[in-house]
Amino acid sequence: MPKRHPPPPFTLTSDIVTLVADIAEQVGRLSAQPDAGIDLRLRRINRIRTVTGSLAIEGNTLSEAQITALLDGKTVLAPPRELQEARNALAVYERLGQWDAHREDHLLAAHRQLMHGLLDHPGAYRRGGVGVMGDGKVLHMAPPAGRVPLLMGRLFDWLAHTGEHPLIASSVFHYEFEFIHPFADGNGRMGRLWQTLLLSRWQPAFAWLPVESLVHQQQTAYYQALNASTAATDSVPFIRFMLGCIRDALHRAGTTTRVDARVQTRVKTPEQILALLREHPHMSLAEVAQTLGRAPSTVERAVAKLQAEQRLRFDGPKKGGRWTVL
Repeated sequence: MPKRHPPPPFTLTSDIVTLVADIAEQVGRLSAQPDAGIDLRLRRINRIRTVTGSLAIEGNTLSEAQITALLDGKTVLAPPRELQEARNALAVYERLGQWDAHREDHLLAAHRQLMHGLLDHPGAYRRGGVGVMGDGKVLHMAPPAGRVPLLMGRLFDWLAHTGEHPLIASSVFHYEFEFIHPFADGNGRMGRLWQTLLLSRWQPAFAWLPVESLVHQQQTAYYQALNASTAATDSVPFIRFMLGCIRDALHRAGTTTRVDARVQTRVKTPEQILALLREHPHMSLAEVAQTLGRAPSTVERAVAKLQAEQRLRFDGPKKGGRWTVL
């Protein structure tokens, strides 16, 4: 019998168990709805949000509208590298159903496609040292390159044999992957992709839930959870953070589905907009247009009228602000 290596260090706390139970309950409710509660149009919108959020964490400035245009084959004016990153990410997520989350060679193949044209040796583990920088200082120095194949082999071996719930196992894998930092670049994107892949094998709805979008909205907390787990030699802070994002993504998916069903009835566009923004105050006008199936110009005119009538107000910066229905 082959020798089993010690599992990654993590602690199952009472609040984590509560989060798992809450998420499982929400997944059950969502799965009980027709077509897992998410129609094709919303799946497309969520996929765009996922790609936009995951890329934005790494500094990509493309908006959801620009990534939508790329997906539609339209010309987008933006830095070539950012366009390549977006095209690669869209292609990788499109193939999500083809990857086997328990196969190391599939992870390497996914990285090869994700970093095509962006890295000298995509799909191969790094050959040199790498550190994670923040505020001008090294926050984490990854293990030496010579140990990466061994550490990744052990991580996949643990994943294949663990009896932990997929919510826990996927979060632990994500953290350990970021700790090892096996590639010269693209580690953050790959870690988030692989957790999504693991979760989608448990419940298919996770292939369409934009968890990465919520991670982007809490980017500082994401890095803090990674650093806290490293300092504690226990991934519990990161598990807790990711489960919170997953719970919130499920809640948002449930309310969006209910709102979408409601606003598609014979209600005028301004009232549909108010219904959506009441439930989702952080939505961009491009997202509103996509959800309602309206032209962006139609939504912009309706919103301008609602603001003039003092029925709607936008507070805060253009990016990160929120709508208030008056």
